[in-house]
Amino acid sequence: MPWSEFISQNRNFTDKYFFMTTERQNGSLYTTIENKIATVEFGHPASNSFPSELLQRLTKELNDLSNNQEVNLIILKSEGEGAFCAGASFDELLAVSNLIEGTSFFSGFANVINAMRKCSKLIVGRIHGKAVGGGVGLAAACDYAFATVDSAIKLSELAIGIGPFVIEPAVSRRIGKSALGEMTLAAHEWKNAYWAQEKGLYANVFETREELDKELEIFASKLASYNPEALSEMKKVLWEGTENWETLLYERASISGKLVLSDFSRNALNQFKK
Repeated sequence: MPWSEFISQNRNFTDKYFFMTTERQNGSLYTTIENKIATVEFGHPASNSFPSELLQRLTKELNDLSNNQEVNLIILKSEGEGAFCAGASFDELLAVSNLIEGTSFFSGFANVINAMRKCSKLIVGRIHGKAVGGGVGLAAACDYAFATVDSAIKLSELAIGIGPFVIEPAVSRRIGKSALGEMTLAAHEWKNAYWAQEKGLYANVFETREELDKELEIFASKLASYNPEALSEMKKVLWEGTENWETLLYERASISGKLVLSDFSRNALNQFKK
């Protein structure tokens, strides 16, 4: 079959699977839909970190899926076998030259978290490896999260002169202020997956990715078979009391946008890149 005819006959598939990709330096984003379950997979060569364009694409995709009547449940995952997500792109952080640019970049994470919060579909996270900074925020913004023993977490923002201000509401909602403070102040310290499970970030922790994927498939299939209206109403209940995030997260983005311009942050970021 000619390629043009394949695209014509499989438009719904190709729109999602091929055309959501970006140039590799800006990361990639793929969505597949099967049995009412949308699996969204993001990736980037730098440990699945997020440049602005990838944040924008993920936000749009979550908003689109929220309105898709063929979807009852979303699985959020990242590619590869290394880190789940290393947070913000260091290259873009170093490129920030003024407050507007800084606020705009951190607003990308605010947009994603708000899209996850407002999404009418429940979101299940597949956290297969380490999560740092914004990656912890993504895991916390999922409604349910599966992880492996390799899924250690760290909030290293203070070490580079900023703080986890944008993701703090999502992380605090999941693990509490005390645990957030423990992570944030020990900015160089990893917390293992069982610590994260104990604090409520992960619902389940598995020894291997194979075990994770097996249990995730069973769980997602059951959940997606339930009444979609009931699932949507449950989503609203889970996120009650977060309506102020519509402004709060962007106020926090401006704090980070200002701090990333400091000499301390510049020097620290350059050291981290060496």
